Amino acid sequence: MAISTLPAKRAKRTGKTGSSVYLKTVMAVTGIIFVLYVLAHMYGNLKLFAGHAAYNEYAEGLRTLGTPELPRHGFLTIMEIVLGVSVVLHIYAAVTLWKRSKTARPQRYAVKKTVVQSFSSKWMRWGGLALLLFIIWHLIEFTLFKVNVGSGGQGAQVTQDPFELVVHTFDTWWMTLIYLVAMAALLMHLHHGVWSASQTLGLAGTPAARRYWKLAGLAIGVIVAVGFIVPPLFILFGVIK
Repeated sequence: MAISTLPAKRAKRTGKTGSSVYLKTVMAVTGIIFVLYVLAHMYGNLKLFAGHAAYNEYAEGLRTLGTPELPRHGFLTIMEIVLGVSVVLHIYAAVTLWKRSKTARPQRYAVKKTVVQSFSSKWMRWGGLALLLFIIWHLIEFTLFKVNVGSGGQGAQVTQDPFELVVHTFDTWWMTLIYLVAMAALLMHLHHGVWSASQTLGLAGTPAARRYWKLAGLAIGVIVAVGFIVPPLFILFGVIK
């Protein structure tokens, strides 16, 4: 009886929008959206080095981008919707593929995966969860409620000033530490994610292409992580005030 049900189960998994290939493609496309966003966000964070006025002008420019064709905050709203939908689709695809993987292998392998493969797989799962929790807190602190956790005196005044809010956040050592851990997770997620996306999209079909995309994934991860890490460290050590 169990054997006879296998074709039916496989048929369900090969539906147009339910196949593993489709779900991996969803993860790859949404992953590309995330890479583009974090690169743009990293660039914006580096504006902190230009000073108080320049950073706040940049923040205000994002709110008015596309006006008068778009209302104030219109571009950011569109971007937030795209990112929100992408996050939901990315998580859904990841969880579905993980469940299928467990269902397809109810018993442990006779031969265990290599240490690298096992670590990489587990890291994408738990590192992804850690990043999700960090993103939720990041939104609460800087976008939704604007929480001043630092030593910046008057809370209301600080939360209405983008530059001051960032500085007063990262002159707190434990917030900077959380941020550094999150960026380490992001580095590894990008490294593996870019490589996986290149395979899914058929870009890594040759040994040379595989080496290129592995290197590209590492380079993107390092550039993004370092670009995000430098401003908080400069704030913590008093270079950016």
